[in-house]
Amino acid sequence: MQMRECKLVLFIFSICFFIRGYWPDVYAESTEDTEDPAYRQKLGHVIEEKEEDFPYELDSYVRYMPSRGARSQAGKVAVTDSASEFSYDFKAFGKLPVEFAAGTRYIGIHNTTGVKLPARLTQVSAGVETTLPFFFDKTYFTLGAAPSFYTDNWNLNSASFRIPQRYFFIYQPDQKWIFICGVGVFPGFEDVVEPILGFIYKPDSRLTFNIVPSRPEITYAVNDKLTLLLEAEMSADEFEVGKDNLKNVVLEYNETHLGMGFKYQVNKYIQTSVSAGCIFNRSIKYRDENLGKVGIKNGLYTELRLDISV
Repeated sequence: MQMRECKLVLFIFSICFFIRGYWPDVYAESTEDTEDPAYRQKLGHVIEEKEEDFPYELDSYVRYMPSRGARSQAGKVAVTDSASEFSYDFKAFGKLPVEFAAGTRYIGIHNTTGVKLPARLTQVSAGVETTLPFFFDKTYFTLGAAPSFYTDNWNLNSASFRIPQRYFFIYQPDQKWIFICGVGVFPGFEDVVEPILGFIYKPDSRLTFNIVPSRPEITYAVNDKLTLLLEAEMSADEFEVGKDNLKNVVLEYNETHLGMGFKYQVNKYIQTSVSAGCIFNRSIKYRDENLGKVGIKNGLYTELRLDISV
């Protein structure tokens, strides 16, 4: 299964580079009268408009969810979720934007319920993504793959290996609107295919509606330094963990949060953000629910993000 996934990803990327090599006029015509699309992956975003030409970026966050009681059982659960991603982008053939990324994620779980849960969930991933001009005016096609390990203690075993992929079209009719449509493919997960639908709307230079998976946000730039934000995010992740004498058991981590805060541009290279709000639809459960399930009551969260671009 994993070998077939690798071959599929390589085949699709080969087709894209074939198109780039044998129909260069298509590429040239699509970018002749307009600027190259400034799109890049960013941790938690399907698409991000890139305002500055910084090839290196480090994006990190720490999110703390204080202890809350479990539903329908005794005990409480507290969660700390943190992640970092380093990315590098360049232009292949002098035109084709390509981005490489590597990242980690750590979910610390303090659990006092009767269900045995891992003390930590971990993810290690790498990825490559590119955006190609499509055959229609102002239309682009983005594809990416992120080979990853999803486990419970930095244990990079073959059973926890997955290759999430995403393929979506970008249509930018003018400077105010961007529309995206496509699918995310998650081999080995319970939900193998998920739709990718969204838009970015910038009615003016201050206000932006970035309504895209998996972290939509609305921002308002007060000035060059300070930006107010309203954000949401939904996590529906799966990890291969050990439980008692069982190995490679699938554990699902689910939560949705909605909050507000601000971003602050420290200088040209560093941006920080602080947000807080409500967290709900929370559960940590084994795919085989006979092994246990913990539904967590709604609560609050706080989050700190750091973005460094050079």
